Amino acid sequence: MSTVIPTSAPTACWACSAALTSSALLCPACGKVQPASASDYFQVFGLERKLSLDTSALEREFHRLSRRLHPDRFARASDDEQQWSLANTALLNDAYRALRDQLQRTEYLLKLEGLKLGEENAGKGKSADRQPPADLLEEVFDLNMQLEEMRMNRKMGEDDPGLQADLEAARNRFESLLAAADADLAARGAEWDAGDEGVRNQAALAMAALLDRRRYLRNLVRDVNEVLAPATA
Repeated sequence: MSTVIPTSAPTACWACSAALTSSALLCPACGKVQPASASDYFQVFGLERKLSLDTSALEREFHRLSRRLHPDRFARASDDEQQWSLANTALLNDAYRALRDQLQRTEYLLKLEGLKLGEENAGKGKSADRQPPADLLEEVFDLNMQLEEMRMNRKMGEDDPGLQADLEAARNRFESLLAAADADLAARGAEWDAGDEGVRNQAALAMAALLDRRRYLRNLVRDVNEVLAPATA
């Protein structure tokens, strides 16, 4: 996902000279499509950079703009207008995909704020979503041993109900931690929305760490599900 940096200077409609914001996809005065402009995804929908938003309203606005920007509407327009409709439609689709989901919206906002997440933050070392959180080191070590034992049992055609029960308990444990991480993310997001610059900086750092933790927990749950799948299919 590419991050587009917004410009702040207003522009004028090329057709009627009405004043526009730099993020306008269509002229509000004459309805003409405008050249694709540099804008972040929040500005595409006229939104503030906040994590709490009305997703139903977002969807309605997406469909409204999609209909007005659809390339078929510009089949007889100038070459420039046809290209602008294609570019703005692509921008609108990217913006909608990024903002409609809470987690993707959080990741996108943090990237706009200059934070590196997941693989981007790994450098030459291990990505944070592949390195166990400090408080889970012992549990993850035990889990990896159990997963390997279960894989060997599968290869040998052996069954170990006790081991399977342990893995199911571990999965429940990590799913509960995943839910807790989601709750923490929501709380930090509320702090971001309501806070001043200092509060937002702290909330952003906390959310970045929570996203890494969440990725790691999600991977653990996936690994357990993959090993247990043959026994439950």
